[in-house]
Amino acid sequence: MISDSSPIAAIATAPGRGGIGVVRISGKGLMPLAQSVCRLDGRALKARHATYLDFVNADGSVIDRGLALWFDAPHSYTGEEVLELQGHGGPVVMQMLLNRCLEAGAGIGLRFAQPGEFTYRAFQNDKLDLAQAEAVADLIEASTEAAAKLATQSLSGAFSQAIRGLVDKVINLRMLVEATLDFPEEEIEFLEQSNARGQLAAIRNALSHVLAQAGQGALLRTGLKVVLAGQPNVGKSSLLNALAGADVAIVTAIAGTTRDRVTETIHVDGIPLNIIDTAGIRDDLEASDEVERIGISRTWAAVEEADVVLHLLDASRGPTRADEEIVARLPAKVPLLRIWNKIDLSGHKPLIDTQPDATHLYLSASERIGMDLLRQELLRIAGWQQTGESIYLARERHLIALKAASTHLDVAAQLAEQRDAALDLFAEELRLAQEQLNGITGAFTSDDLLGVIFSRFCIGK
Repeated sequence: MISDSSPIAAIATAPGRGGIGVVRISGKGLMPLAQSVCRLDGRALKARHATYLDFVNADGSVIDRGLALWFDAPHSYTGEEVLELQGHGGPVVMQMLLNRCLEAGAGIGLRFAQPGEFTYRAFQNDKLDLAQAEAVADLIEASTEAAAKLATQSLSGAFSQAIRGLVDKVINLRMLVEATLDFPEEEIEFLEQSNARGQLAAIRNALSHVLAQAGQGALLRTGLKVVLAGQPNVGKSSLLNALAGADVAIVTAIAGTTRDRVTETIHVDGIPLNIIDTAGIRDDLEASDEVERIGISRTWAAVEEADVVLHLLDASRGPTRADEEIVARLPAKVPLLRIWNKIDLSGHKPLIDTQPDATHLYLSASERIGMDLLRQELLRIAGWQQTGESIYLARERHLIALKAASTHLDVAAQLAEQRDAALDLFAEELRLAQEQLNGITGAFTSDDLLGVIFSRFCIGK
C-alpha cells in the first residue's frame, strides 16, 4: 500500500455497463482540477451539493453530462478534499472521464488509486478505525441480508466500541499494577486490596462474551464448507439438489456420474453453507478411467479442507466394507455426520441417532424426507445459536487476536493465584492482551498487515 499523499483517482462503480458511473478523486488542491474538467459557466461548486453540468476535454469538447459533488476536507469519506463525478455508466465514457481527470491533475501529481486506497486514507485520517474499514469491504461482499446488517453495524462502530470497552478495562487494571510496581513492598497486598482478581475476572468474562459473538458473526461472513463424500450412487448429487432446491447436479442410476467437484451455496437461517458434491469414492482398481481416478483424488483433497463431512451411505443395503474403509481414511480433525440415504426404500423413519462413533441421520434425498433435520444438524455443528443478542461480523484475524488476548488474560489469572508471583509478569500479560485488542481497531497494527487488508478491497473503494 503506497502511503504518499498524492491525490488519487479511480472509477468507483463496478466494471461493466450501468445507468450511472462514478469517478472519485481525493487529495489536496483539487479545485483547479474540478474547474478544468467541469464546465461551471461562472458557477462555484458548493460543498455537499450536486451540480448538473458538462464534463469537458481540454479543448472544451463534451465527454459526458452529469453531476459533480464537492466535499471539503475534513468533511468527506477520506478526510481529504473529494470530488465525485457522476455520469453515464458505460465503460468507455467512464474511462474517458478518468483519463481526462488524470490529465487535468498531472500538475498536482494525481495518480491512479490502488485497491482500497480511499478507505485506507479514511483510516489514516481517523474517519474510520481498522475494524470499521474492514466492515466497508464486508458490506460490499455480503451474501445475505443478515451479513449486510451486521456489516452496517460494524461500520457504525458497534464492534469497535465493544473492543475499546475491553481495552479501557485492561488499561484501568494496568494503571493500578504499574503504580504498585513503584512500591515493591506493597506488591503482596496489591491483589487483595485493589480487587485485581475480581477486575481481571470481569474482563475475562466480557472478552469471552465478545469472542462468542464474534465467532457467530464470522460464521455468517464465511459460512461452512460442507463436503458430500461416499461410494458411487449413494445419492450425493441428489442430496445436493435437495439442499439447493434445484437440479444443480446430474442424477442418474449410473454409478460414477459425478467426476469433479460441484459446488452450490445455500443459506440456512442466514448462514451460508457451501455444499461440495464430489466424485464417488472407490478403489483405484475399480475406477473406470483416469478421469474418475482424478475425480476421486480431488474428493479426498476436498475432504481435507472441509469444515464438516457428510458421509453418505445407502440405507437400503446397510453398511459395507467399502463404507468402513472410507470412514477409516477420513481425517479425525473434521466433524463427521453419517447420512443414511434412501430411507424410502429401507423403511427407516427420518431421525437423528447420536452414537459413540458419530452422529447418524436417516433421510431420503430424492423424496425430500428428513431435510429439515439435516439443516438443523448442520447449524448445530457450525455452532450457530439464535441468541437474539448483537453479534459482530468478525474476520479470522479478529478471532485470532481475541483468542490471543484471552490466552494472555488466562496466564495473568494463573499468576494472580500464586502467592509469590512477580507483579511485573502480571503486568506484562495485561500489556500483551491490550496489544492484541488494539490490533483489531488499528491502534497497534503493522504496516505489512495494513497492506494485506486494504489490497483486498475493490478499486475505487
